[in-house]
Amino acid sequence: MPMTALMPVYPRCGVRPVRGEGAYLFGEDGTRYLDFAAGIAVNALGHGHPALSKAIAEQAATLMHVSNLYGSPQGEKFAQRLVNATFADTVFFTNSGAEAVECAIKTARRYHFANGHPERTDLITFDTAFHGRTLGTISATNQPKMRDGFEPLLPGFKYAQFDDLDGALALIDGHTAGFLVEPIQGEGGIRPASHEFLTGLRKACDEHGLLLVLDEVQCGYGRTGKMFAHELYGITPDIMAVAKAIGGGFPLGACLATEEAAKGMVAGTHGSTYGGNPLAMAAGEAVLDVIQGEGFLANVEAMGARLRGALEQMIPNYDHLFHSVRGHGLMVGLKLKSDSRRFVAFLRDEHQLLTVSAGDNVVRILPPLNIDESHVTEFVEKLLVAARVYVPAMDE
Repeated sequence: MPMTALMPVYPRCGVRPVRGEGAYLFGEDGTRYLDFAAGIAVNALGHGHPALSKAIAEQAATLMHVSNLYGSPQGEKFAQRLVNATFADTVFFTNSGAEAVECAIKTARRYHFANGHPERTDLITFDTAFHGRTLGTISATNQPKMRDGFEPLLPGFKYAQFDDLDGALALIDGHTAGFLVEPIQGEGGIRPASHEFLTGLRKACDEHGLLLVLDEVQCGYGRTGKMFAHELYGITPDIMAVAKAIGGGFPLGACLATEEAAKGMVAGTHGSTYGGNPLAMAAGEAVLDVIQGEGFLANVEAMGARLRGALEQMIPNYDHLFHSVRGHGLMVGLKLKSDSRRFVAFLRDEHQLLTVSAGDNVVRILPPLNIDESHVTEFVEKLLVAARVYVPAMDE
């Protein structure tokens, strides 16, 4: 067979969405799906949110793109809002999470270069991490499924076990620039770091003059019920990559940094053709308006607690199928005792319920952040119906 027009790098399923409304997607055949995948944590406000749609339409009719060689009143305004809301002093806008992580890596290396230590290039990263699909970001993980066939990869990374503080500290040497870590691993299976682990990394960075670089592309921007996941741990990073929810579905990412950490990022050291364009900034501002609205994050916490409580109550009745629940807010992982990918497909194809599989046989539950009780109830009811009739494969 000839290769398809769309490069066949995705094993695409039979769901073919053509329209979205709130927490629902509609296929080209009219089938309605409850979307608790949200574009893998991207559609923070669901589908067709009026404020986001309006902002994009109005900006598209006014000005979509100009070169970053010119001043950016739109970028300056949105960057200042992010600075006001976070630990950061400065922001670089990107088009994706992978680009935000790439900028974070460059910022960390350039910091030591500016300090007269060009040998300090290595970032310590962690097993089962996912930081993106560029050559730089796949070099930052030790997972063969993302690395095989793309060698030679970039040097400058060492790998420790996630949540093993002693193992990570043992890798520090004269070439270490810092740590690159997800506070809660997403693709790895909704694995929250322990308090001791993240606070230990922060302490080690302070003691050794290293940088703590957080990847909050999936776990950040309200997903946990806090604006950023590191707030759950009472720490702040030096550099942080964000994306996904920041644009609510519009391609947008950002690298945030303190003034000290970004000291080496001077004119000419980095750039992006599309990053921070006026259309992206309009989308970002509209999303931030809603997320910073009164009660928004409290609703994420409340809906997350309601969802997690219902799942925990359900597990003992289906202990042949479910193992445990983990995560924070509306970043929930349901660990199975069999293949999660097969169960995700069953939920999708037989019960019109969209979730996402992850490592460690986990079903990721990542709904829009503005869901209400009715959506949680519908999700749990559909899941219960599916669990009653689901039969794991004989070889599982």
